[in-house]
Amino acid sequence: MVSAAEQLAANLNFGSLGKAEELKKRIWFTLGALIVFRLGTYIPLPGINPDALQDVFRGAQQGIIGLFNMFSGGAVERMAIFALNIMPYISASIIVQLLTTVSPTLEALKKEGEAGRKKINQYTRYLTVVLAVFQAYGIAVGLERSTGVVMDPGWFFRISTVITLTGGTMFMMWLGEQITSRGIGNGTSLIIFGGIVAELPGAFVRTLELGRQGAISTPIILGVLVMVVCLIAFIVFMERAQRRLLIQYPKRQVGNRLYEGQSSHLPLKLNTSGVIPPIFASSLLLIPTTIASFLQGAGPEWLNQVTALLGHGRPLYMLLYVLLIVFFCFFYTAIVFNPVETADNLKKHGGFIPGIRPGERTAEYIDYVLTRITVVGAAYIAAVCLFPEVLISYAAVPFYFGGTSLLIVVSVTMDTVSQIQGHLLAHQYEGLVKKSKLRGGKRK
Repeated sequence: MVSAAEQLAANLNFGSLGKAEELKKRIWFTLGALIVFRLGTYIPLPGINPDALQDVFRGAQQGIIGLFNMFSGGAVERMAIFALNIMPYISASIIVQLLTTVSPTLEALKKEGEAGRKKINQYTRYLTVVLAVFQAYGIAVGLERSTGVVMDPGWFFRISTVITLTGGTMFMMWLGEQITSRGIGNGTSLIIFGGIVAELPGAFVRTLELGRQGAISTPIILGVLVMVVCLIAFIVFMERAQRRLLIQYPKRQVGNRLYEGQSSHLPLKLNTSGVIPPIFASSLLLIPTTIASFLQGAGPEWLNQVTALLGHGRPLYMLLYVLLIVFFCFFYTAIVFNPVETADNLKKHGGFIPGIRPGERTAEYIDYVLTRITVVGAAYIAAVCLFPEVLISYAAVPFYFGGTSLLIVVSVTMDTVSQIQGHLLAHQYEGLVKKSKLRGGKRK
């Protein structure tokens, strides 16, 4: 037997989008918010010499600054008011999640439901402000140390930079929350997605221009395009992959009626950690390069040697990159998914895995399965992030569009499309309910 929901999902098409007024409003609101974000990436900080800034950025774009510039849609390169983007908020969220696992107070708040979640979100906002202030002050001091970038160095410039960049981050955080509640998709993810996608057309045009000039051969350009298409298909397949554990619920009696036992599934995603592992791994590996670029060759000899060994495409960089990705995959999965808590919830609701005793044995079995699929997930993320690194390094492609960017773009696109489908499904349900009421009224 096919349920009504399955029938609706099978017949779902985007042709009904024109009739879903609420969904159209959400989409327009999301597009408007992303346009506001893009406009903010072109408003520069006061007191900055743009020509000198470009010279400094060209020397530092191979480090962590280049990674943040990609996420911010070029705002770091232009030193705009949104240069910090929403990264302090993401860092604060991850830190609070880590603290939740070790702090009994935060863990108790997490179990309080909606009220506890609001308090944790408030703590995350406070921590975001603290991180943004420190990062903004560091940027102000770094700009002052760069020759000719700041027109009038001093405390006035530092204070104004801290206020402007922190205010930009708080506005981005508010904008992301508005997109989540009034738009479509996850606001934070869409802002990062918008920053990455905005830089792609220009990079693609520059690559084609180099191909026209003969600097890059046509087969290499076509090979990179084919690689990106194949990687996208592979990412979509792996992101949708799940290991479903069968959950059985026993028969139950309510009054004089006996209800048959039901069965459902506990879905375990192959990639539970998402895009956090490659972002953390890239950030850690790019720190030495960033420090060396700021010192402009005046640093110690060992730092220059480490920077040379950790260059893109070098064997040591590749090895550490893979090891850090695997470590953060297991580390972050252990934080976001608690097998003991899941087993306790199943036991409270009378659910059990066939052949496994409820309670501790169920938690051990879930952890056993989760560990093994995380191995596959970590290998998948490492392969997606490493393959573009190898190809781009040896093919000398002039723009960097690595696995991290690809993972973010594909994951956010899939999540947004699924939310659109959910709204369309709800709209079709509403249409069926209205039709049934009209038919019932006519029969009366």
